[in-house]
Amino acid sequence: MNFSFYIAKRYLVSTSSNNAINIITIIATLGAIVATAALFVVLSGFSGLKEFSLSFLNAADPDIKITATSGKTFFYTDSLKTTLNQDKSILAHTRILEERAFFKYRNKEHIAIIKGVDQHYSEVVRMDTALVAGKWLNSDFPYGVIVGNGIANKLSLGIDYLDPLTVYVPKPGSTYDPNLASLVNSIETRSTGIFAIIDDLDSKYVYAYLPVAQELLQYPFDKISGIAIRLQENTHNASKLAEALQTKLGDGYKVQTRAQLNAVFYKMLNTENLVLYFIFTLVLVIALFNIIGAIIMMILDKKSNLKTLINLGTSVTELKKIFVFQGFLLTMFGLVVGLILGILLVFLQDRFHLFMINEMLAYPVAFTLKNVLLVVITMIVLGYLAAWIASSRINEEMLE
Repeated sequence: MNFSFYIAKRYLVSTSSNNAINIITIIATLGAIVATAALFVVLSGFSGLKEFSLSFLNAADPDIKITATSGKTFFYTDSLKTTLNQDKSILAHTRILEERAFFKYRNKEHIAIIKGVDQHYSEVVRMDTALVAGKWLNSDFPYGVIVGNGIANKLSLGIDYLDPLTVYVPKPGSTYDPNLASLVNSIETRSTGIFAIIDDLDSKYVYAYLPVAQELLQYPFDKISGIAIRLQENTHNASKLAEALQTKLGDGYKVQTRAQLNAVFYKMLNTENLVLYFIFTLVLVIALFNIIGAIIMMILDKKSNLKTLINLGTSVTELKKIFVFQGFLLTMFGLVVGLILGILLVFLQDRFHLFMINEMLAYPVAFTLKNVLLVVITMIVLGYLAAWIASSRINEEMLE
């Protein structure tokens, strides 16, 4: 066994004759344990919050979306349909038509987006699972619409098969006319369902059948604004498939993954995660200063022993290694115990919901190996630096 490592272990398990040093060592160890557990719990909590937030996007956005490179619409041609049907990585696809519209219900008004979808939409994007009232679009009632919860609140609208929800859009190429009715197209719909995801989406979209939206906009049946795609379940790299599909379709189309569609949101989440990591790493650094102090106190306490080792032929470098190993072992003890406590707390929160955001919603957590590795690597690097800084206190002048 390495001589420096053997002495370091002996120093670590033995108690000092000075109770103050023992207390300082215990406090330093507890600080490392608490800081490690806190870092892991915070990272796991943010991972859970990230998964929770992304679950809403998964319900509202497809795996891949195709739009026009220029303009808002394009034609759903036979060649485009064939290309999508022949791609084995695509499980299903659906046509979409979106346009800003003016909605009026009784004496209240709101501007939002009418989103026309075909009968395959729920196979691609599970918006039907986000309904809080009513039922998803039904071909037996083609003029039924699904309204966002935010829009429903602003219009004081519920499930209503009697009073119409009137939708208006400007006629393309229309010029000023004193008769305002000649400037717009309109249809009367009925609210048959209400969905709730996040406030931004709830106040933005009204879903209708694609032929109804095309009738409102006076578009032919093959004119659409987008295609939503669901990939096969075993597909893990959507970005590569999107690039391959972009190559097949050419420059006339823009192919984007869910992450690209919500690039700002993903960037915000990653930035927040990085900021939290650095904040709690700073807490860990502060805790490791206690370990530096404990090792320095130990060096001073063992000064007479160190002189003896020097007289027996031990080099100053080997003496430094003793306390590097001691500080490192102390840090690793704090890492192991803190990580076990952190993992236990995360599993308890996930299983028994110890901490609640409200009466119905527990604070989300997610156990990931990535967070475990991040905590381990951070602690190893900072622990080694702390031990090295403390051991640098040893020099020939001190031992004279």
